[in-house]
Amino acid sequence: MSKVLIIVNAEVRNRRVSPTSPVAAKMVTALVQSIQNSTKSTEIEIIGTADLWSKSIILTPSNEDLIYCPLTIKLPDWIEFPAKHIFQLCIDIPARRSWVEKYFQYKTTIADSCLGDLWLPIVLTAKGPIYGEVIGEGEIPNFYQQPIDFDDRIRQSLYNLAYQLLDSINATPSVYLLQFRMLEKEIIFDRLWPFPASPAIASIPSQKPDLFACHWHCLWGKPIVDLTVMPPVDN
Repeated sequence: MSKVLIIVNAEVRNRRVSPTSPVAAKMVTALVQSIQNSTKSTEIEIIGTADLWSKSIILTPSNEDLIYCPLTIKLPDWIEFPAKHIFQLCIDIPARRSWVEKYFQYKTTIADSCLGDLWLPIVLTAKGPIYGEVIGEGEIPNFYQQPIDFDDRIRQSLYNLAYQLLDSINATPSVYLLQFRMLEKEIIFDRLWPFPASPAIASIPSQKPDLFACHWHCLWGKPIVDLTVMPPVDN
């Protein structure tokens, strides 16, 4: 029987994310549901990063059937998992910004000023990328909306940037979020996330399959044909 290890930046007790971290709880719930919908024979373990940093839990990479699903980029260096090199490249934000400036001549975020409030989802399957609708952040923190509409010129520019950026880090199948903002009609690159970070919760009601289901399909090797935008639900 295979096992999935979900790592989240929140307190975890009795395999449940603390209610003090509602966004993380939504992320984990969506991923767990996707796994359970796909296979009934997979064991799921959820652990918090605090337990890893304190070394109260030590992971051994000897189990070939273990599938790692980090939902956080803040991982201790001693953890070994297949996508570790990609996470290390993505956490080196200045290097990714320098690469974009050099090869695309785009402006990028300076330090932590004016962080990106838009995210392009990229579902990287074994056969290539599928681009989702852009997610935007509302006026309320941790409130995200999808889709955010852009004209075709900007879309194609974002797709090209995403494709080349993933190629530059030898990205493996997963869901990625390209974080950026717009200054009038100009793309300002911020960073690349190597997993469905918190903005991906916007896809749960608005896209089929949602980004957490897509993430699991990518890691599990299950094909994804297309992403469908769902009609808005009337309140």
